[in-house]
Amino acid sequence: MYNHKFLVSKSYSFLVVFTFLFSCFATLNAQDIEPRRWTPIPLGVHVIGGGYVHTFGDLIFDPVLQAEDVTIAIHAAALSFVQPLKVGNKLGRIDVLLPYADAKWDGLLRGVPTAIRRTGFSDPRVRFSINLIGPQALDAKGMLDYYKENPNSTMLGASVSVTFPLGQYAEDRLLNLGQNRFVIRPQIGFVHNWGLWSYELTASVFFYTINSDFFNNQERKQDPTFAIQTHLIKRFKNRMWASISAGYGLGGQSIVNSQPNNDERGDFLSSLALGAPITKRQSVKVFYLHSESVKSIGSDTNSIGFGYSVMF
Repeated sequence: MYNHKFLVSKSYSFLVVFTFLFSCFATLNAQDIEPRRWTPIPLGVHVIGGGYVHTFGDLIFDPVLQAEDVTIAIHAAALSFVQPLKVGNKLGRIDVLLPYADAKWDGLLRGVPTAIRRTGFSDPRVRFSINLIGPQALDAKGMLDYYKENPNSTMLGASVSVTFPLGQYAEDRLLNLGQNRFVIRPQIGFVHNWGLWSYELTASVFFYTINSDFFNNQERKQDPTFAIQTHLIKRFKNRMWASISAGYGLGGQSIVNSQPNNDERGDFLSSLALGAPITKRQSVKVFYLHSESVKSIGSDTNSIGFGYSVMF
């Protein structure tokens, strides 16, 4: 005779494993390191960009879940558009991001080799930002004059982004590229410039709506995630720049059918980035990002990537 409690426990452990895998992909897409996030863009300028990032690493599980040697590999590309705008006498901007990903998970689940792969569009994001303290809504010449007159300056900005549930998603799959829920992210950032140096500090919180079409008609909730990131940036007279960055994210426990999964994340991020102009209106960026879990479950990953942007 089968032990009903054992079967329930076994089924629940299986669900926790794959819910965690889902959370890993969602977390990798959500938490970021973004130096020069609050750099003002003059009125009359439009920016189109594209980028690629390869993320790879290990997923760490509680041994009782019987998931071992689990790795993740993601190839992701994205298109972006940035439009500055005037809000009263303040300088604002709209950012739009459209990501596409190829993700693969490999490992042993109860000793059985298991591999899952997904390819398609992930959830797009739209973000509105405004400079509360700093240069007002200026054109390119006015912005240049502002920096000449204020070599040492302080800026304060605020933003809110919304990630829309439009990515690839199927209710009969535990792992999807889309999250089938909105993610709302308020953010506030501080920047101090002195000469060719800048220091940035940004705090964020991620709020998640309910996914009522989670695997097998279940309901998935998630607690907020809190994140902070800081950057030290050096600019050069030839318009190159380099940055060293660090960040930390905490929270985000998932709850399936009112059952907490005890999968709160705690991730420390560090990054190096380098940007360089190609022409007066074109530039490239390369970066390396390391993410490491400080919890008993989590992920240790590395990311390398590059981006290209053009102003017109």
